[in-house]
Amino acid sequence: MAKKKFQWNSDKLLGISAMSISFITLVIFIYQTNLMSKQNYLSILPYLSISTSDNSANNTFAISLDNYGVGPAIIESTILSYQGKNEDLIDYDNEFLKYLKAKAPILDSITAISYSTLDKGLAIPAGTKYNILTVFSEKDYKLYKTTLKELVDKGLYFEINYKSIQDEHWKINNLTKGPEKLD
Repeated sequence: MAKKKFQWNSDKLLGISAMSISFITLVIFIYQTNLMSKQNYLSILPYLSISTSDNSANNTFAISLDNYGVGPAIIESTILSYQGKNEDLIDYDNEFLKYLKAKAPILDSITAISYSTLDKGLAIPAGTKYNILTVFSEKDYKLYKTTLKELVDKGLYFEINYKSIQDEHWKINNLTKGPEKLD
């Protein structure tokens, strides 16, 4: 029995070329899908930062959360520690000022103040600043600044845990420069 010799013709070459092009297109499609997935992931990352603004010329002092990311940051919890004792801010109605007053009752005399709560589930949109606390008058400014420095020197620590809309978790605190990923 004689072996049939394989012969190349234009139909076979065209078929192999079409299959090769289809395979290369599939590989490129998978690569592009992977890139789009990474881009989508990066396009919704929050980046929270705790910032302070100390304006002695106008006698104002502010603590705020800034979201420098491109996605919302959703607050999960706020843990506070003073002299080694950890507490959840929820025990103080999620008010940082109420916590500070409990640790330094002299702050009860401050009247020119603006503050907000740090409730669980609070979403801080991308590119925004969320005011935690601002003191406005000269007398209150000096008292608050002095008292806050004393509290920090005695071990005041606070940590905010938050997540992205893709359920990735981070924390920031008053001792580090930026967020730390928890997952």
